Amino acid sequence: MVDQMYGCDIDEFVASVVESFTYQVSGVNMVVAGLMSDAQEQMAFGDIEGARQSLNRAKALLFRAMESKL
Repeated sequence: MVDQMYGCDIDEFVASVVESFTYQVSGVNMVVAGLMSDAQEQMAFGDIEGARQSLNRAKALLFRAMESKL
């Protein structure tokens, strides 16, 4: 199910992040930094909704990391 807050199924997104090369090599901080960079780029092109969703995905990863659920 696509959640409007994230623009995707957040559990599927988190699972794909954990399997990603970036996460496995650099950890969650680099993935979060990448999502924040994506949001900056989206804002530069006027995609405010996409930027909002990218930032919400970054926050979801941070919260899960803080709770040791990654």
